[in-house]
Amino acid sequence: MQKNPTPAETPRANPPAWQPLDDFAQRKQPDSGLKAWLAVVEGCIRAIERTAWQGRELADQAINACKAVGRGANAVNEEMQQLADEARRWPARLKRLTKTGWMLTKVVASYRLWGTKAAFLPGSMRQAALENLHRRNARRFRDTSLQQGGAFLKIGQLLSSRPDLLPQAWIDELAILQDQATAVPFEQIQAVLEAEFDQPLDELFADIDVEPLAAASIGQVHRARLHDGRDVAVKVQRPGLDEVVELDMALLKVFIDAVKSALPPMDFDTIVSEIQRTVREELDYQREARAMVQVGQQLASLPGIRVPTLVSERSSRHVLTTVFVRGRKLTTVLDEMANSDRARLDRVLARLLDAWFTQVLNGGLFHADPHPGNLMITDNDELVLLDFGCTQTLTNEARHGYFRVLQACVVGDEQVIADTLQTLGFRTRSGDAGTLLAFVSAILDQVRDAIINPHQQQGWPSAEQLMQQVTELLAHLEHDPVEKMPADFIMLARVFGTLGGLFLHYQPSVDAASLVLGYLTRPLDAPRAA
Repeated sequence: MQKNPTPAETPRANPPAWQPLDDFAQRKQPDSGLKAWLAVVEGCIRAIERTAWQGRELADQAINACKAVGRGANAVNEEMQQLADEARRWPARLKRLTKTGWMLTKVVASYRLWGTKAAFLPGSMRQAALENLHRRNARRFRDTSLQQGGAFLKIGQLLSSRPDLLPQAWIDELAILQDQATAVPFEQIQAVLEAEFDQPLDELFADIDVEPLAAASIGQVHRARLHDGRDVAVKVQRPGLDEVVELDMALLKVFIDAVKSALPPMDFDTIVSEIQRTVREELDYQREARAMVQVGQQLASLPGIRVPTLVSERSSRHVLTTVFVRGRKLTTVLDEMANSDRARLDRVLARLLDAWFTQVLNGGLFHADPHPGNLMITDNDELVLLDFGCTQTLTNEARHGYFRVLQACVVGDEQVIADTLQTLGFRTRSGDAGTLLAFVSAILDQVRDAIINPHQQQGWPSAEQLMQQVTELLAHLEHDPVEKMPADFIMLARVFGTLGGLFLHYQPSVDAASLVLGYLTRPLDAPRAA
């Protein structure tokens, strides 16, 4: 059936891939992320347009299937049922897209108009006006994320943890998404609890707070007390979430296809598959409970690190109960320390880095979503890890492979780095290792230099230095893209990208070189002494 081309399909010139990113990186403008952000927003709008056309095609397919069945074509009966099931999802899908699309349209239009408006503003007013624009658009994005929930809220949480990439106004406004979403009425929470354990609420808990401690994209947490007197935190999954998540996962592939032009060529099939896998795994609280216990065992020998204790008799696939731990959000405490006690800040962030090196290199199972809403600091500066819904397991081969890359980087053995990465599953378009070596260089060269020159003052890179590294890496990607990477690396990149954002923001005096050297100078599988 013929149809008019969508805007996304209209023929147009083919500019160099990720031109918005590369152009701003080279020019080093104050708002270097704005043009790239606009490209992604416009990609979202193209995704919405494309999805609307897919909805029309789906309707045409369903009509044709109905006609076939009417003529007695029983063989298409199963196909017809599948089409009908899919069609029933489309009203909700288009409703979600309409809300998101209108918000994104307002955001991109306001930034497009900024260039004209700024020309008529005196210099003394321009920066304040731009800050107000950032804040207004961030609130639009925040409010839509809170209303939509699901994957949209996850995107907002990810953005909120990257103060090195977004304007401060965006970070401030999106911070609420880390641990506050629209709460589900307690009557629905009570219904889930009683259905999961087949007992009335007053038999499950001696007392439970109606108001949640925190509400997030997957579930919300209520403080309660068991009949034995223990204070506990009860995380309850939002009812009906399975359908919403599957809906967002169906849209994810369309979204990624639409924004590819604003991003360097990468193995997007693996990236999408890993995102889909991890989001779906977050719906299984029994899996999360097992991961929490295992990571707790891995970190037991590290002083100042704490993982909540599981209460198994009050946990199920949709409910997770742990002993209550009192603390405050990581970034709230770090902000206070940055102004009053830099030495304490340094100790906390060193402890944070050590915790993830231990998980990745010694444990083989790591928490893969360390945004500030999932990290707390107690009154005695213990680091508390929360929410183990998103974790990643490394095989022994992968763990030893990444360890060899770390070793080879310190001694400058590029051949071992290249061979090991290819064994792990990294592939460039040409088969040459140049782009892979550039990746490793961007990540580990600073640590290598600190180990080789221990007496030279080392600091975290400035925004300008970071942009220069990005520019050089983009040049390698344009020349020879990475077309295949192992699935576990997607989660590793997510973790250390998030942690790196915290370190670049707070600029702690952490001796990362000594920390890495400690891992390199003892057997990889040796138990960690308390």
